[in-house]
Amino acid sequence: MNTLIAIIIIFGLLVFIHEWGHLYFAKRAGILCREFAIGFGPKLFSFRRDETLYTIRLLPLGGFVRMAGEDPELIQIKPGYEIGLVFNRRNQVSEIIVNNKSKHPEAKIVTVERVDLEKDLFIEAYEDGELVSFPVHEKASIIYDEEPTQIAPLDRQFGSKTIPQRALAIFAGPMMNFVLAFLILTAFALLAGMPVDESRIGMVSPEGAAAEAELVENDRILAINGQPLETWEDLTSVIQKHPNQDLVFEVERNGQVFEAVVTPQERQGPTGEPEGFIGVGQSTTFTVLGSIKYGVTETYVFAKLIFEALGMLVTGQFSLDQLAGPVGIYNYTGQAAEMGILVLMKWAAILSVNLGIINLLPLPALDGGRLMFIGVEALRGKPIDPQKEGLVHFIGFALLMLLMLVVTWNDINKFFL
Repeated sequence: MNTLIAIIIIFGLLVFIHEWGHLYFAKRAGILCREFAIGFGPKLFSFRRDETLYTIRLLPLGGFVRMAGEDPELIQIKPGYEIGLVFNRRNQVSEIIVNNKSKHPEAKIVTVERVDLEKDLFIEAYEDGELVSFPVHEKASIIYDEEPTQIAPLDRQFGSKTIPQRALAIFAGPMMNFVLAFLILTAFALLAGMPVDESRIGMVSPEGAAAEAELVENDRILAINGQPLETWEDLTSVIQKHPNQDLVFEVERNGQVFEAVVTPQERQGPTGEPEGFIGVGQSTTFTVLGSIKYGVTETYVFAKLIFEALGMLVTGQFSLDQLAGPVGIYNYTGQAAEMGILVLMKWAAILSVNLGIINLLPLPALDGGRLMFIGVEALRGKPIDPQKEGLVHFIGFALLMLLMLVVTWNDINKFFL
């Protein structure tokens, strides 16, 4: 249950901040955002605020912001349609009733001859045999099955905005994931302290070799077996190379220097080889500026590691079998949750950086693919045919879903079979 709660909170936060980035900068550009959704599939919960419908959907596989003009309008009004018109106080059409007109006795029933809901905003229709032109308000709604859909004049559509405005609206999602990672890591440093790169002991495990040798927090290790030490890496590298061997520590405590014999315990290292450890943590310090610097540095380090892993995947040094899908991430999140809130915070930051980078890859259906099409438009001086672009994104999305199924099957084999 703790794992499930951690997953819901972390992924909800990651997807929310990503989609909020799209929403905020799209609205700043004047784009009509019809829906802000967390998840895909059937709606579980929804509410409307201003022009946007906010929804939570059944399948927790991401989210989306539906911007006007990105997809063809689902509801079209054509000549010959009989519709109902509701007017505002300025005698402009404020509601267009497509069906169930009997539920709107206040509506004026007309037969459409010509309609323009994007540029000049009017409806020409026959009323009692006479052709009349009705002005349409720029925020009028089309009512279909009692569900309102606001019209989208050209100046409110995604494609009408400048290339920088559109690029920023798309890039803002991944950008917010990097910002979130930075904030999480900064908060981590404020709570746990920022590591100090010197050979000074931080937290001491009560069951470790350091505690047995009566070392305490803030002891500085000047040398081991006569080898001088300066940094934390100097200290750990010597200890890791001598499991189950007596080491003579030269220790400084409160201005006094003394010697202590420490015998590192043995454990399996990352490469499978045995390594020594004495049960101590790195010394930390608590400063606001230091924590901010730590947030920036660690975000960069995580991003660099992920890019290196992607490079290994492309060159074949990393196989699909080693990738973790939803099941693997669920399992690793559970392990992080069991290790405490601080470990979980770092894991959430890694996932946020990963989400930002993956979305920036120049692949169809991802933000990077959409940015690629905007870049091609900037180079050729005119947009690509929306139908062709839509087809490319559809195929890309299908291939991504196929990859997701393959990776998920690998996860199931690794963790459950």
